[in-house]
Amino acid sequence: MQLDMGEELLTYARDILAPGAKTVSGTEYRWLARRLSEALTDALRVADSRGRRIPDPDEAADDA
Repeated sequence: MQLDMGEELLTYARDILAPGAKTVSGTEYRWLARRLSEALTDALRVADSRGRRIPDPDEAADDA
Protein backbone atom coordinates (compact mmCIF):
# COMPACT_ATOMS: atom_id res chain seq x y z
CA MET A 1 0.00 0.00 0.00
CA GLN A 2 2.82 2.43 0.86
CA LEU A 3 4.51 1.85 -2.48
CA ASP A 4 1.23 2.25 -4.35
CA MET A 5 0.55 5.57 -2.63
CA GLY A 6 4.10 6.73 -3.35
CA GLU A 7 3.75 5.81 -7.02
CA GLU A 8 0.44 7.67 -7.27
CA LEU A 9 1.93 10.77 -5.65
CA LEU A 10 4.96 10.65 -7.92
CA THR A 11 2.77 10.35 -11.02
CA TYR A 12 0.66 13.28 -9.84
CA ALA A 13 3.78 15.36 -9.12
CA ARG A 14 5.21 14.62 -12.55
CA ASP A 15 1.91 15.56 -14.18
CA ILE A 16 1.59 18.94 -12.47
CA LEU A 17 5.28 19.78 -12.92
CA ALA A 18 5.42 18.83 -16.60
CA PRO A 19 6.01 21.61 -19.14
CA GLY A 20 2.68 23.05 -20.24
CA ALA A 21 0.76 21.61 -17.30
CA LYS A 22 -2.06 23.61 -15.79
CA THR A 23 -0.84 25.81 -12.95
CA VAL A 24 -2.00 24.71 -9.51
CA SER A 25 -2.30 26.78 -6.36
CA GLY A 26 0.34 27.16 -3.68
CA THR A 27 -1.98 25.26 -1.36
CA GLU A 28 -1.96 22.31 -3.73
CA TYR A 29 1.84 22.40 -4.03
CA ARG A 30 2.14 22.44 -0.24
CA TRP A 31 -0.30 19.51 0.02
CA LEU A 32 1.78 17.59 -2.51
CA ALA A 33 5.03 18.42 -0.72
CA ARG A 34 3.61 17.15 2.59
CA ARG A 35 2.34 13.92 1.03
CA LEU A 36 5.65 13.32 -0.78
CA SER A 37 7.51 13.94 2.48
CA GLU A 38 5.27 11.41 4.24
CA ALA A 39 5.82 8.85 1.47
CA LEU A 40 9.59 9.36 1.61
CA THR A 41 9.55 9.02 5.40
CA ASP A 42 7.66 5.73 5.07
CA ALA A 43 10.05 4.43 2.40
CA LEU A 44 13.11 5.33 4.48
CA ARG A 45 11.63 3.70 7.58
CA VAL A 46 10.98 0.47 5.66
CA ALA A 47 14.45 0.52 4.08
CA ASP A 48 16.07 1.09 7.47
CA SER A 49 14.05 -1.71 9.04
CA ARG A 50 14.97 -4.14 6.27
CA GLY A 51 18.60 -3.07 6.38
CA ARG A 52 18.80 -3.88 10.08
CA ARG A 53 17.58 -7.42 9.39
CA ILE A 54 20.26 -8.10 6.77
CA PRO A 55 23.38 -9.50 8.43
CA ASP A 56 26.60 -7.55 8.01
CA PRO A 57 28.89 -9.66 5.74
CA ASP A 58 31.92 -8.87 7.92
CA GLU A 59 30.15 -10.04 11.07
CA ALA A 60 28.88 -13.19 9.34
CA ALA A 61 32.44 -14.07 8.24
CA ASP A 62 33.74 -13.60 11.79
CA ASP A 63 31.08 -15.98 13.14
CA ALA A 64 32.01 -18.75 10.68
